[in-house]
Amino acid sequence: MAPPMAADFNWSRSAIFGLASLALAVAGLAAYPVGRAIDQGYGRMVMAGGSLLATLALLIWSHVDAGWLLPPLFILIGLAKAMTLYEPGFAVVSRRFGPQARRGITALTLWGGFASTVFVPLTQFLLDRLGWRGTLEVLAAINMFLALPLHLRVIDRRTPTLSHRAVATDDGIVRWVLRQPAFWGLMAAFTLYYALFSGISFHLYPLLGEQGLSTVSVVLVLTLIGPAQVVGRIIVAAIAERAPIRRVGVGTILALPMALALLLLPGGGVPALVLFAILYGAANGIMTIIRGAAVPEMLTPRAYGAVNGLLSLPGSVCKALAPLLVALIWDRSGSYQPVLWLGIAACVPILAGFLLAAFTRPRDRSRSSP
Repeated sequence: MAPPMAADFNWSRSAIFGLASLALAVAGLAAYPVGRAIDQGYGRMVMAGGSLLATLALLIWSHVDAGWLLPPLFILIGLAKAMTLYEPGFAVVSRRFGPQARRGITALTLWGGFASTVFVPLTQFLLDRLGWRGTLEVLAAINMFLALPLHLRVIDRRTPTLSHRAVATDDGIVRWVLRQPAFWGLMAAFTLYYALFSGISFHLYPLLGEQGLSTVSVVLVLTLIGPAQVVGRIIVAAIAERAPIRRVGVGTILALPMALALLLLPGGGVPALVLFAILYGAANGIMTIIRGAAVPEMLTPRAYGAVNGLLSLPGSVCKALAPLLVALIWDRSGSYQPVLWLGIAACVPILAGFLLAAFTRPRDRSRSSP
């Protein structure tokens, strides 16, 4: 929606992507309180409320005529993201299934992997026929009449009253986690990984267009990313009992620079871009499972929402800045090639951080057990 919005408001590309950055930053800052609320049994209220907020925000967005209203509106969109996407979903699943959470997280991500498969072509279809304002109205209706009822129906409606002792125990677990090198290694790896993925993904449509592809071919390549995510997650689900998350994580991180390198091949054409979509999508699909399973398997299963919220906070802020940074690099260079080289270089510290977490055992682990 960035090009037609930029034209309507007479804004630059970097200014439009700055709105996405603002929403991502707000989502990152809200991750900890949202996770803590879910730990305390308010998952149904949080996720249903997030769907309702998303509905209202999208409807308002579709009718905005003054550009100055967009920044406060995207603050609301950021809150809706924090209340409805993977992080709160993982926290609800973890609280519901306990030690079996990895299977639940894998199942959730399998379905989530179809999001781009469905909504990239659907959004393009709607944009071509209804414009960006009409498209937002349809997306608002989807949140209202599909997402909201599902959250109300499937999330446990019982809200237990936690004692002060239980809350204090969770606070103690959070303090314990902050003293673990594995936590900081995971934070560094996930922060850089999702900043890189966010920066590339938000610009993937024009980036692929820069390769000389037609609009139809670009949409085709983008549409392949969703099934590739699902295939990657199915593979992880099949080997879940035999492959520790540490080993899966290392292999996944190594796949990302290989995917980016394919975009730098001269004359690679559609076959190279299809292979890129498969590697890129599979890596992101598997990394989503790793992100969800790393906390209970490599740190602690307790206080999942709060710990995962802290872990994702800097990553969400960097994810917010990354699309704007990429837009600024493009504005200055007129090309996405510097972005791709920078992304390949960033994979080195990503791997280093994950290896630190993978081979550092948490101290006094018994303190984190129920």
